[in-house]
Amino acid sequence: MLNKIILASKSKVRKAILDKNNIENIVKPSNVDEDVVKKSLLNEKANPEIISKNLAELKANKVSQNELEQLVLGADSVIDLDGELISKPENRDDAMNILKKLNGKIHHLISSVCISKNGTMVWNYTDKAKLTMKKFSDDDLNNYLNKISDEALYAYNVYQIEGEGRHLFSKIEGDENTIMGLPVDKIKDYLKNYE
Repeated sequence: MLNKIILASKSKVRKAILDKNNIENIVKPSNVDEDVVKKSLLNEKANPEIISKNLAELKANKVSQNELEQLVLGADSVIDLDGELISKPENRDDAMNILKKLNGKIHHLISSVCISKNGTMVWNYTDKAKLTMKKFSDDDLNNYLNKISDEALYAYNVYQIEGEGRHLFSKIEGDENTIMGLPVDKIKDYLKNYE
């Protein structure tokens, strides 16, 4: 199994998942302007899954162009609420609005990963988890948000499934690593078979 991969992301969560799974990695963020890409894809009527896949590939390819013969891992996660793309909050008001939108509803969290080499995608995978959020009052949602640090809020979208966010849901169907942004078992399978 290949023991070193470049992670084209500054996500501490994704790095922690790789570390926990003994996948040696170095971090080189892609610095792709995600908002511009999302806007362009939404104008083309792309669905959230396509947007997630495109962003993962774009991040991996961008870093991979400068890291010849290295495997570069790009990843992206989005929330799909009945076909509507929900991105990470930009501030606490935004976070509250997202929570209100998801309140009492079922949504999907989509995580896409892409491995590139020499500027070209060599493998990709997209996984989806289904989450059913309980119904809360605005006060409950405010209380929840007040317990979350800014760093956690902007790193994990509006909920941390392995922390405070778990109690928001009546039902969680899918892989927890996918929900945290990195379906690591599939990455491990790929790396195991990589020559």
